Amino acid sequence: MPLKWSVDGRQCRLAFTMAECTTLESLLEMGFDRNRAEKAVAHTGNQGIERAMDWLMEHENDPDIDEPYVPPAGNVLGASESPSQPDTETIEFVGDEIQEGDTKRPMTEEERKEQIKRLEELMRVKQEERRERERQEEVDREKQRRKQGQELQKIKQKLQDDEMKKLADDRRREKMEDRMAKQRVKEKIARDREERARKFGGGSSGSSLSSPTSDSTPQSPPENQGPPPAKKDYDECRIQVRLLDGSALTAVFKAQEPLAAVRVYVQMNSADSQDFTLLSPYPRRVYTDLDMEKPLSELGLVPSAVLVVTKK
Repeated sequence: MPLKWSVDGRQCRLAFTMAECTTLESLLEMGFDRNRAEKAVAHTGNQGIERAMDWLMEHENDPDIDEPYVPPAGNVLGASESPSQPDTETIEFVGDEIQEGDTKRPMTEEERKEQIKRLEELMRVKQEERRERERQEEVDREKQRRKQGQELQKIKQKLQDDEMKKLADDRRREKMEDRMAKQRVKEKIARDREERARKFGGGSSGSSLSSPTSDSTPQSPPENQGPPPAKKDYDECRIQVRLLDGSALTAVFKAQEPLAAVRVYVQMNSADSQDFTLLSPYPRRVYTDLDMEKPLSELGLVPSAVLVVTKK
C-alpha cells in the first residue's frame, strides 16, 4: 500500500481514503499491477475507476510504466490532506462498503463480483474503442501516404511530359533549320545556273557571228602552224560519287556549279541521312565547307572525277 509521510517527517503510516481504496483495490482485483494501479490513481487525481483505466490503457506502452512510483511528499495517490485534520479521517478503511441512502453497509461477495464484472466489461469496451480509434488513425495515415504518393507521381509525370515536349520542339526546330539550309543551297544553285546560262548564252551568240569570218580566212599550211591550241574549256563535268554502303551515284554538272550542288544531289538521292563530307581518293583531298562554294572547274573536277562519301 502507498505510504504517506507526516509533516514533521518523524513517522510514516499507511493512509487510505475511501475512494482511493475503492479505485485501487478494484484495479488490483481486475489484474492490474500494483505499481501501475497506484500511478493511475495518482496521475488521474483520484477521479474514479474509469479515468484510472483510461490512463492505464493510454500509457501501457510507456517505457517507464513499470518503474516504482514515488508519490510527492505530503501527497497520497493524488489526494491532498491538511496537517490539521485528524488521523482518523485518513486511516479509516471502508473500501468494501456501499451506500444506500444515508446508511452504508458492507458489500456482499456477489455484489463485489458483479462490480468487478462491470468494470472488466467497461475496460473491454474502452480497449475496443481504443483499438478502433487506432485502426481509424492508421487508415487515415495510409490515405494520406497514398495521396502524397499520387501527388508526387503527378509531379514526376508532368516533368517527364515537359521534358519530352522540349525534346520534340528541339527536333522540329532542327529539322526546320536543316530544311531551310537545304532550300538556301538549292536557291543559290538555281541562281548560279541562271547567271551562267545568261553569261554563256551571250558568248555563244557572239562566237556564232564571228564564225563566218574565221571560216573565210585561209588556213596556213600545216608546216607553218604556230604553237599547239590551248586546252579545251569544258562546260560540263561527269561526277561519280561512291556512297557509304558501296553503291555509286553518277550525274553530270555544269563546270561552273559549286561543289555544294554535288553535296545536295547526294543528300537528295541517298537513303543515309547522317552528316558526311566529300573527298577525292587520288590525289587525296578532303573538301571543307569553304570548298563547297568553289566551282567544280576550280577544284580540278572537270571533265570527270570520282568522289567518295565519308562520315564526319
